[in-house]
Amino acid sequence: MRSIIQLAHLSLDGYLAGPGGEMDFITFDHEIAAHIYPLMRSVDTGIYGRTTYEMMEGYWPSVLDNANATGGEKSHARWYADVKKIVASRTLPARTGQVTIAGDDIVSVIAAAKQQPGGDMMIFASPTLSHALSAAGLIDEWRLTWQPAIVGGGLPLFGGKDARSKLELRSSHTFRSGVVATHHVVKR
Repeated sequence: MRSIIQLAHLSLDGYLAGPGGEMDFITFDHEIAAHIYPLMRSVDTGIYGRTTYEMMEGYWPSVLDNANATGGEKSHARWYADVKKIVASRTLPARTGQVTIAGDDIVSVIAAAKQQPGGDMMIFASPTLSHALSAAGLIDEWRLTWQPAIVGGGLPLFGGKDARSKLELRSSHTFRSGVVATHHVVKR
């Protein structure tokens, strides 16, 4: 069975974005990129909420043609172009090819995809989707970068009493910027 991994950058108080959607507190430099991008090697399916998917679609496809993009950015852009994507949305039109739009029953779609052969599946931020998948017991790992900032409100990654999980810390790494990356596995 495939693993579902949550990847997110969040403030020390657990927010992916501030009250106005701002993400200016997130540090993502070459050192952090060198840690994050290799995590995608085992992943063949990206899982996105509509907002995160639209943000990614608005950026990564153009990186391949950007002469100023780094080698790591171009490599990640190629990964993004090739990976299968499952998007939770009730409003996006159906897609063909690598993108599956899952409407009202996203938990069942993800649960079924998890049972299929293939590489790991990774959720990118997408807090509402993460809350639903965590409550359903579908998230296996949490790969988090804790930003040295307190935001005070906004979009929380963690939500509700239905999402309780016991976790085992597998690793942590502190970067020169003060960002701390942690890898937790859900204890079953």
